[in-house]
Amino acid sequence: MGQPSNRSMGNSEAMRAVRVNKVASRSDLFPRLIGMQKFADAQNFAVYRITGAGVPAKQRLVCELENWGPSNIGFSRAFIDAHGEALLDHIEKSLLPVVWGGRLDHAAPGPAAIAPFMTRLKDGLLPFSGMAFPVRLGAVGNGFVVFTGDDLQPASDTIVELHARSCQIMIDLLSLDERRVAAAEALSEREIACLQLAGDGRISEEIADKLGLSVHTVNAYLGSATIKLDSVNRIQAIAKAIRLGYIS
Repeated sequence: MGQPSNRSMGNSEAMRAVRVNKVASRSDLFPRLIGMQKFADAQNFAVYRITGAGVPAKQRLVCELENWGPSNIGFSRAFIDAHGEALLDHIEKSLLPVVWGGRLDHAAPGPAAIAPFMTRLKDGLLPFSGMAFPVRLGAVGNGFVVFTGDDLQPASDTIVELHARSCQIMIDLLSLDERRVAAAEALSEREIACLQLAGDGRISEEIADKLGLSVHTVNAYLGSATIKLDSVNRIQAIAKAIRLGYIS
């Protein structure tokens, strides 16, 4: 444990080879994350972005990508409930990787030799062990790349490589969102207000009454906002607006 293997070195070279590939969509990130998952001998991955940057009271983790699978659909929410606050606090103070042990007496991941260079969260809150790599990009955005598995014990050089690749994953993910921002920046105040109220669960009639508009006008604003956000429906538009930080 803690020593580089031929397999690890080979995978590392393969991962470096894909760094130059142009990322056109989120689907381009999945093969890279799967490669990192295999590199770490993990069972699953998840990428979380921090929204509400600059306003601590509004900061929260939002899952952007994951492969938990349909049988573990609640894992993303469970992870946030268990460690969300601790992770938000951690990234403000440190960029050390974070580890935790699962409920079944599993040890936290990582070789003992580098334990002083990792932060351990409370064990036993989740049914799986894992490791989270913080990525702090300032005004561009912050987040975590997470790998989970009961037998997750990457070598020290693997941990360093995974953290570096996690930074690139987050950069590429945020760059995709930046391409959408141009459209989102064109949202009018009325469109944003309508999206916010719709996100709060208000129907068109209630939004119209709240803003002093006609129902037809409200639906027009929501429709134009949906188009500008390149969404297929109102629900997706609301989700994108939240992810981009335009509504909460």
